[in-house]
Amino acid sequence: MTPALPPAARRILATARTTRFRAERAAAGRVGGGAQALIAPVHLSVRDSRTLNIAVAALPDEQAGRAHLIVSRGHRRFRIPLALEHHAHGGPLLTGTATLRDVRHEEGVPGSPRLSEGVWRLTVVTAGARGSVRRGIVVDGDTEPPPTPTLLHAPDPRTGTLIRVVRCRSGRAVLQVTRSRPRAELLRFVPGGDGITVHGRLVMTGTRRRWRAKAVRRRDGVTVPVGAVWEGADFSFRLPLAEMAGASPGQWVWDFQVEADTHADPLPLGRWLSDVRDPSAACPTPFRVFALPSGALVRAHAHFTKSGAFALTCWDISKETS
Repeated sequence: MTPALPPAARRILATARTTRFRAERAAAGRVGGGAQALIAPVHLSVRDSRTLNIAVAALPDEQAGRAHLIVSRGHRRFRIPLALEHHAHGGPLLTGTATLRDVRHEEGVPGSPRLSEGVWRLTVVTAGARGSVRRGIVVDGDTEPPPTPTLLHAPDPRTGTLIRVVRCRSGRAVLQVTRSRPRAELLRFVPGGDGITVHGRLVMTGTRRRWRAKAVRRRDGVTVPVGAVWEGADFSFRLPLAEMAGASPGQWVWDFQVEADTHADPLPLGRWLSDVRDPSAACPTPFRVFALPSGALVRAHAHFTKSGAFALTCWDISKETS
């Protein structure tokens, strides 16, 4: 069994991780090393931490046939070919798309970049009249995009790894890869006539632990065990509506956690690996009345909170309807 780290040790590890990211961003942001002036991209984005899209303007004296984008960190580097495209309302563009994979991904596309945690440089390489031309990419960090229903950056929905474009102090654009911490991700919940079935998946938790789920009453911490069925990292369970509504009279709000048979902290269940800014507003759910096998009637509301946590409000209304 692996005991949980004390809070002081977790803070030290978090500080060391932040310091390492700052040092790598400072090193990757340097414009020296033979690179020419930074260029502003026409488009640069990472979709769901999996797909990199780039478009830069092609210079007239460059040979675009051998143009490519280098993604590098230390001695590791990946080469992404760039294609020349002509647009009616602008000059020629060098465009490229690549599928990014982190080191823990099991279904990577052969030949696609597999990025480990850290900071990766982006360099556009073309062939000019005097040989190879290397240019870094600059991004504007002063303008804040308007708020939208979705976030600008989203983690990989399978691995939880977050890959996003970051601006260094020099203005140079880099990719910062952050590995996900252990999570309990809710995939879906299915209401039926006599109850609610929840389906979820563990992310970045390892395979040597045994797990169990429980419902925790938000007001006073009363717990009700949940009999989950496990298939590897995937799990499913029926909400114990009878036990939750019968814990005490009145309407209560319950949260759900998944915990290991070790001393590690429990994992809250929710929709975490998503780009939705406010899950409670984007996924509204109605109140429902469930007829339990015991004959009781329970009024329940399964929903997401603003942070993405999965919660349930329930109330035994058998007496009110009799």
